[in-house]
Amino acid sequence: MTVIARGELTGRINTAIGYLYFRTAGKGELPVLFAHSFAGSSRQWDSQFRSRKENQYVAFDFRDHGRSEKVTGNAFHPRSLAADILSVADHLDLKRFVLVGHSMGGSAAVAFTDAHPERVDGLVLCGTPGKTPQELSDPIIASLKSENYQQVMDQYMQKLLNGAREDVKELVMQEMRKMSKENFISVITTLFNYDPLPALKRYNGPLLIITTTREKEQANTLASQMPDAETQVIEGTSHWPQLDQAGAFNAILDDFLISLKKNDSM
Repeated sequence: MTVIARGELTGRINTAIGYLYFRTAGKGELPVLFAHSFAGSSRQWDSQFRSRKENQYVAFDFRDHGRSEKVTGNAFHPRSLAADILSVADHLDLKRFVLVGHSMGGSAAVAFTDAHPERVDGLVLCGTPGKTPQELSDPIIASLKSENYQQVMDQYMQKLLNGAREDVKELVMQEMRKMSKENFISVITTLFNYDPLPALKRYNGPLLIITTTREKEQANTLASQMPDAETQVIEGTSHWPQLDQAGAFNAILDDFLISLKKNDSM
């Protein structure tokens, strides 16, 4: 592993589908593992790493994202992406940890938790899609597969970035442009087709949903489909509240971690 700024360690993990890049910092009895959104990378958790307190923080780049190895084909189902989470956790010997997933990373986190509930001390889902009705997903997928791909993609990203700071827009778009059309469509299609609700009904551990003012009202988000779950709303932000409103996001996460530690001590 390589030591970089702020005492972080970075490295690569060899897996059956290619190598995965990861970063880790700190020590503690309650590790926190972060899973980023589609067309993103572990850089989307920079603000969380900077504000880290006594816990060990771990982030990584999913397959075909960031500094991880490029892949082709339909390898982006949340259950497949959950294998990336498992590879990172096993490599760093994380027996139990808090799993924080954003957007696509949230879907992968749900799939991982369903397969390995004994390893998850708590689950935080931010901007995570619920079950998308077919009448909403089919036209979008068809448009992405048409000659209007670029226009549709630009409109889709513009909607997600509504309310974003300029530096957040720059980071998100910079990373998004690295993804091929084929894989972009593959990710969107699998996320639209994945239903996380049955898995979440089977999960009995601590759960926190973080959403935004805009997304709370959207029918295809977990926040709207799980109204009884503990939910925190962050105002004035895009689809990436951990970047736009890092202070608010970090305060919510810190409170959740404190509550887990208190419950463990009782």
